[in-house]
Amino acid sequence: MQLRILHVIASVNPTGGGPIEGVKQLAKINENYGHKIEILSLDDPASEWVGKFPHPVHAMGPASKIFGYTPRLVPWLRANAHNYDVVVVNAIWGYNCFGTWLALRKSSLPYYVYTHGMLDPWFKYRYPLKHLKKMLYWPWGVYPALRDARGVMFTCEEERMLARESFWLYDCNEIVVNYGTPGAPDQNKDYGAPFLEKHPELKNFRRFVFLGRVHPKKGPDILIESIAKLRDKGLWDMKGMRLIMAGPVDGPYAESLKSLSRRLGVDECIYWTGMLLGDDKWGALQCSEAFVLPSHQENFGIAVAESLSVGVPVLISKAVNIWRPIVMDGAGLAEEDTVPGCVAMFERWFSMDTTHRELMRSKSHECFASRFTSRNAAISLLSNIYQVIYAEKHESSRGDALRTHAVR
Repeated sequence: MQLRILHVIASVNPTGGGPIEGVKQLAKINENYGHKIEILSLDDPASEWVGKFPHPVHAMGPASKIFGYTPRLVPWLRANAHNYDVVVVNAIWGYNCFGTWLALRKSSLPYYVYTHGMLDPWFKYRYPLKHLKKMLYWPWGVYPALRDARGVMFTCEEERMLARESFWLYDCNEIVVNYGTPGAPDQNKDYGAPFLEKHPELKNFRRFVFLGRVHPKKGPDILIESIAKLRDKGLWDMKGMRLIMAGPVDGPYAESLKSLSRRLGVDECIYWTGMLLGDDKWGALQCSEAFVLPSHQENFGIAVAESLSVGVPVLISKAVNIWRPIVMDGAGLAEEDTVPGCVAMFERWFSMDTTHRELMRSKSHECFASRFTSRNAAISLLSNIYQVIYAEKHESSRGDALRTHAVR
């Protein structure tokens, strides 16, 4: 059965990170299975990333900067609902979610919601004032959208359980689905050598990589402070090791991190690349000894799975919700999302001999292939959609039969 699937998301801008990357990869796999995929976004139609996106995009913007409101979304979705079999909403705190509920709450068209980690209670404790605002919006803006969805999708059991702790008013059909990424386009290609040719300053060093948004949630300050602690312990060789910081650097937070590294005297061993895409991204991962992410909150972590796909072990915090299967598979290490935790993780890594580290590299790709591919994620999503569609058709047929019998 061919499905017509509409993904609703705030923006298709690639700087949005995991959610839009996940949508892109799921769409690609689902199209390969013969399904029709389209995107409904709040972007300005004139935005360059709209035209470059590899799947059809219906851009409803320009939208307001704070909530993403656009008057075009609800009328368009109501008028075009008959063109789709299912709608998948990505993220919950913008008008893309609330507007979808407004448009479809009286419709028979089923919709699902990916929360993308936005119900993790960490946000409640880290940003209490923002949480107060969310508490005012939740009962009428998010709660009904989740309650009326055919399913609210979580990428692991840990994310599902944590979601229940954020708001007292909570009622939805929870579904745990696989999530993933296709990994490197060519598993046999050497991406590392060309990357190092572009960045010769990194040659002849032991390299570690942080790849993702440069945001307080990701814990980059923890990483920089940990390097200073490791240096003081004689474990971080300032002349022989480099940390690749691969992420957008055009913001005040990135500048504060650079200032922190200068103040701690470790700025010479931190190499800022800016945001990396395509072969450059794979090269930064592949040429590194390990990927490091001491995040305070991560429901999945696309970059974690991408690192595993090229056989690079991951050193992550236990706030990355997929840490348990990774550690169980011997593909990485995990500690608390603190400076002592990050230091302990590096100490464990440095204590391993070469044979152990190489074994972990081989297990990294095995872990990715068995757990985190986008193919598995697409199959998981489709199986849940099919179950609902077939169940509703069965109920409809049963209802028709009962009505016919009653008439007789």
